[in-house]
Amino acid sequence: MSNEILKMKNITKIYSNGVIANKDVTLSVNKGEIHALMGENGAGKSTLMKILFGIEGKNSGDIYFEGKRIEAVNPSDMINIGIGMVHQHFMLVDSLKVYENVILGMEPRKGVFTDTQSAIKLVADTAKKYNLNVDPMAKVSDISVGLKQKVEILKVLIRGAKLLILDEPTAVLTPQETEELFEQLILLKDNGHTIIFISHKIREVRQICDRITVLRGGRSIGVIPVENSTEEEISRFMVGRDVVLDVDKKPASFGEVLLRVENLNYKNKYGKQLLKDVSFNVRKGQILGIAGVEGNGQNEIAESIFGFNNNINGKITFRDISLLDKSIRDIRNLGISYIPEDRMTIGVTKDVSIWENLVSDSIDNKSLKNKGLLNIKKIKGYARELIREFKILCRNEDQQVAMLSGGNTQKVVVAREFSSDPNLLIANQPTRGIDVGANEFIWKKIIDLRDKGRGIILISADLNEIMELSDSILVMADGEVAAFFEDGKNTTEYELGLYMLGIKRQSLEERVGKFEKE
Repeated sequence: MSNEILKMKNITKIYSNGVIANKDVTLSVNKGEIHALMGENGAGKSTLMKILFGIEGKNSGDIYFEGKRIEAVNPSDMINIGIGMVHQHFMLVDSLKVYENVILGMEPRKGVFTDTQSAIKLVADTAKKYNLNVDPMAKVSDISVGLKQKVEILKVLIRGAKLLILDEPTAVLTPQETEELFEQLILLKDNGHTIIFISHKIREVRQICDRITVLRGGRSIGVIPVENSTEEEISRFMVGRDVVLDVDKKPASFGEVLLRVENLNYKNKYGKQLLKDVSFNVRKGQILGIAGVEGNGQNEIAESIFGFNNNINGKITFRDISLLDKSIRDIRNLGISYIPEDRMTIGVTKDVSIWENLVSDSIDNKSLKNKGLLNIKKIKGYARELIREFKILCRNEDQQVAMLSGGNTQKVVVAREFSSDPNLLIANQPTRGIDVGANEFIWKKIIDLRDKGRGIILISADLNEIMELSDSILVMADGEVAAFFEDGKNTTEYELGLYMLGIKRQSLEERVGKFEKE
């Protein structure tokens, strides 16, 4: 008797502009397994899961769940069938309590009113059953990212999900939180649940998953049993070639200080202090990695340096020029480039072409003009070169950015910011949503920039990326510097996690002594 709980057979999805997202894709998932879905950016993973969860329609193919053919019309239908999805970007209302988020739309009633006590008990009992240690009465805005992940899982479990789709579930978690999540996923598996685990992190997939389905170019190319498979074999299967999983870089040779950040304090528009007395330097030929659980000030540091934030106290100087009174254009003209955390809001304009996005920071460049007017032919040729160099999967340079996958949108941003050959690069989550092959390419670009004597600030939720690339590491917790390692090799991912969670903290004397070293 077959143990198959899900079969997606010959799924094809072609968008109205002719882009083929999925072509005859087949996915078979067994009951009670953790099944990884992997592939390069633009391989069709997200589209396939959107089809399964009823977010997207398909052109052809069949879906079978528990032996019955189903038609995914909308997410509500799929939830009722027993399929739940936990999105990478959490769908929570910060102003509500945990239990209110979990039971939203399915509130137990006592007459015309919500039965609050029953709702709280339902959430508490479900959390206890699956060892998801969450306080039902906590306000979502006050809990950690790791706890928010648990709330999202509770939401789908309480609605009766038998199969859970987890989209990059560890993207923003510390090693400790990831370890705890994996224990909970194993418990779910032991309780008869099935999990589709979408991830780019091969080491994590090998740790938690039973089998891997790999997509490449919109097609399913095979299934790999995780047992006895190496990281190199999996990455080769994904990309179609050998991939370097560890960085080979020569020892750093630091030059003069490029950027000084001194006693930086920042309050948002609501008066909440998000940065408290943050100080550090960035030198020529240095990659300074900034690690921290999301929401602990890393993004505010980047935006403050690049001119996005007001209400700043302290000093930010680049080559002894203050940046606090400069516009974003002035800051770019000084040779500072910025890969933002939010690629869709700040990084690109979705509804215009790839080529327009690629030259949006260099529109005043005389080399792109002819008699004072933009030379569109030359600009498009320049855009095609960047598309080739950064391997952006697209129809051509005229395609709208909105029609690209998330990873290829990220490549557009990265291509634009690297192409200006900056003196200082602020790279905020540069490889988020990027596959292993593109990841390798971007890492090499960052190291090449460092070896040219440029300064780099690398902000990343991926501690492996921080450890592999950084020469020095700064750790943020609660808007403050929790630790600084002048030599990034003198720590471990696990130790960084302790500082990120606030369990450990260096003394002010330890940190200041290292910052002030000239």
